[in-house]
Amino acid sequence: MDSLLFLCARCIVAQRPLRALPASLYPVLFKAAFLDRKPLVLQDLVATWPFPVLNFQQLVEHRELLWDDDWNLCVQAVIQAVVAQLKLELEEPGHHFSLRVLDVTGLSDSVCGRTRGGLKIGSRANLLAKACLEVSKHQRKFQRRGSKQRKGRSRAATAAATPQPPGVDIHTDLVVKRRFYGILRDALQAGAAGPLRLKCREFQAKYISASEIVTLLESLDPSCVRRVDLRFSNLGLSGLSVILPRLSRFPELRSLKLRCNDVDVRRPTPESAVGIRCVAGQLGMLPGLRELNLGFSRLSGNLSQILCDLQAPLESLELESCSLISADLAFLSQSFHAPALKRLDLSGHDFSQGLFEPLQLLLEETSASLLHLILMECRMADSHLEALLPTLRRCSRLRFLGLYGNSLSMAALKDLLQKTLELPDLHLVVYPYPRDFYNREPSRFGCSFEAVVDEELLAADIAEISQLLENSGRTDLVWSYKPYGHGGLDYFSL
Repeated sequence: MDSLLFLCARCIVAQRPLRALPASLYPVLFKAAFLDRKPLVLQDLVATWPFPVLNFQQLVEHRELLWDDDWNLCVQAVIQAVVAQLKLELEEPGHHFSLRVLDVTGLSDSVCGRTRGGLKIGSRANLLAKACLEVSKHQRKFQRRGSKQRKGRSRAATAAATPQPPGVDIHTDLVVKRRFYGILRDALQAGAAGPLRLKCREFQAKYISASEIVTLLESLDPSCVRRVDLRFSNLGLSGLSVILPRLSRFPELRSLKLRCNDVDVRRPTPESAVGIRCVAGQLGMLPGLRELNLGFSRLSGNLSQILCDLQAPLESLELESCSLISADLAFLSQSFHAPALKRLDLSGHDFSQGLFEPLQLLLEETSASLLHLILMECRMADSHLEALLPTLRRCSRLRFLGLYGNSLSMAALKDLLQKTLELPDLHLVVYPYPRDFYNREPSRFGCSFEAVVDEELLAADIAEISQLLENSGRTDLVWSYKPYGHGGLDYFSL
């Protein structure tokens, strides 16, 4: 329920222009204007913002934003207001603008790359890049005009007469695709010393070349980057060997995601052996690294060589569909990573046969620290889940369990529910459609699970699970058959 203060703020922002307001009301007014989709009011608030920092997430109190075009216009309005004020600072030396940091990080899901209303995160990167270039262009134009007016003055007098405004840093997460590469490169390079500067917290690149990625990485402010995410770029070992050395300039780097980059070392060659040693050595030069995603890299038997030079244990390791063999899991169980792992993703591996015992051993070693376990599409049947349950119950800190895509019965799922109720921190279980509810067997390359499930039986199943949770006093625990769209599961939120 909204507070009385917030309700009053909504009444105030419903009328424009705003009256003179005390500084203490600005945060709640911004929140009201943003959630009520008042872009012009937001521009007025930003123009007179009395604080040095404006942080979107803090002001809207981490509300789940249901994005639509109106909210996107609100974000755009705030950025345009900052641009307008910076132009005034350049033109009028006496103009006072308090804002120095605009933080737009975390406004949307950086994993999926799209806001819920359809605005791509990359298009916001494009918007920010255009804003930086616009202010830089205005600065150059103003400087040329000023130099003509001051022609004949001494150099010292000229410098004294044209103090540079401190400008604004925009803290943001950047998603870069090929169509935005050029403008973002220009903005990063032009704005490094300009009035409007991009400070990237999380950098994600898709479908661009190794050389283009290197150019962007070298243009980023090294002090802010905590995650680099490179996906769908077909880099291979050779491309990674070019990029990874550039990451050592980021002292705050904690997360590295290298998903779907055409790494395949299942059939070793002299060249791949050299490439593995090179990549391993470069990973070892990242002392702060705590999260690593190698999803869809074909690593069979090479996991130990790739991780051997890491200086500190990983806390999050994602190895989805990496063609792991028992030796890889055995290495992981015996490594210094196992007792430190908080997040582990082994989806896409066949645990129905030779990998099951190594999996059990690995989970035993990680049980004291594990918070987040994903075993989706792993060909596990009821017998495997039953054998795994004692180990799962020892994972006393577990918060999330993902089992979607496994062939499990409703009886096995109810047994899992009953026996994991004792885990106090468990708050989300993503379970598969019970195989009892299939109208016909789903094919790996044919129908999806959704297409073959009996909707009436599924609805009854959802109701029964909800009732079991309510009767057990665990209404805080969510069971969902939807594998995606769950917030708060990122490494940095663990």
